[in-house]
Amino acid sequence: MTDTLRPVHVIGGGLAGSEAAWQLASRGVPVVLHEMRPVRKTEAHSTEKLAELVCSNSFRSDDAEYNAVGLLHEEMRRCGSLILRCADAHKVPAGGALAMDRDGFADAVTEAVSSHPLIAIQREEVAGLPPEEWDSVIVATGPLTSPALAEAVRSQTGEESLAFFDAIAPIVYLESIDLSKAWFQSRYDKPGPGGTGKDYINCAFEKDEYRAFIAALIEGEKIDFKEWEKSTPYFEGCLPIEVMAERGVDTLRYGPMKPVGLTNPHKPERRPYAVVQLRQDNALGTLYNLVGFQTKLRHAEQARIFRMIPGLENAEFARLGGMHRNTFLNSPRILDGALRLKSLPRLRFAGQVTGCEGYVESAAVGLLAGRFAAAERLGQEISTPPVTTALGAILGHITGGAEAETYQPMNVNFGLFPPVDDKIRGRDRKLAYTRRALADLDGWLNG
Repeated sequence: MTDTLRPVHVIGGGLAGSEAAWQLASRGVPVVLHEMRPVRKTEAHSTEKLAELVCSNSFRSDDAEYNAVGLLHEEMRRCGSLILRCADAHKVPAGGALAMDRDGFADAVTEAVSSHPLIAIQREEVAGLPPEEWDSVIVATGPLTSPALAEAVRSQTGEESLAFFDAIAPIVYLESIDLSKAWFQSRYDKPGPGGTGKDYINCAFEKDEYRAFIAALIEGEKIDFKEWEKSTPYFEGCLPIEVMAERGVDTLRYGPMKPVGLTNPHKPERRPYAVVQLRQDNALGTLYNLVGFQTKLRHAEQARIFRMIPGLENAEFARLGGMHRNTFLNSPRILDGALRLKSLPRLRFAGQVTGCEGYVESAAVGLLAGRFAAAERLGQEISTPPVTTALGAILGHITGGAEAETYQPMNVNFGLFPPVDDKIRGRDRKLAYTRRALADLDGWLNG
């Protein structure tokens, strides 16, 4: 630690906390990073590594010209993001998406953070509000904030946190997949970072097979919720597969099991009725996760029902799906434009606890919180990114752009950006958003 600057305390060693700590230390500000694992475990994590990926290994599209999350990737790279640097270093084939080897990625983040001379890691739970002598704190505890800290924040703000359930998709061993039925192909043969256009394993259903599968999903035995959990809503962007099935027999065929852009080489004469895609989950290519198959089915039911998928009749699972309860703040009501708690400004919040949704968005808010806290500690004016950028659009949404009464987790999307010229349509309109964003971001970084 330095003699001239007091440390900033970061609570939580997930993507947001790791990124916030890195941004602070990169600006010469000492950091104490508090991570409760392994002292206190969570329902979703399985290791004590920093930035462990628990739900998916994908950061979604890496297209910085026509996709909002791809634009966010590029903005974070230009801001010196540790999370994007490690993701790029450990990417695995995933079509047009940026996916990575889970263990390699987490190992890289853990090594970078733990070896930085200005970052001290303390393995402990922060139970309740941080001590008053911690005059600058970033709370990046994610959706699995410890009950004691969550209750302390609720008491401080007078606001009830909102909550929803998030589900984890199963992972299978490649060697147990029957490739005489399944095949490698990206949708529309589109290659992505480190990819070839054959980055997914596809399992095709005939109509009668699909109908039987949907019936099994609906009838399968699910996890029983505790009484206090029953009114907790799901997040629409991460619904359990069986909840989607209950919404209508064709819901999945028009969602994660849509058959478009794919040709079954085993039956090239006709289009598949529905398709399950599996995405590579580690650098060795030995593990694949079922895309969009978050679930609350009991483990025995998962094994039985998912083996109804053509090509997975003998599937061996490295991990079955599961459920955990996520918590987030009513950020538009209780946070200011620099992510500080209005009623206690020494506390700043980052990551999914603010109500942003997605790994990349969580890390992005951590990046901003770290930059803001560093500027504050160094006596500099806090400069927020332009609202025309992906970073600025997310920040604006969670700190006042959204309606507090109906606030829900949100992924980055072009609907959060100020509109471009109405005369620009289609793909050109998306390109206009991204070009404007990157130009304005560069101006902000250089300003």
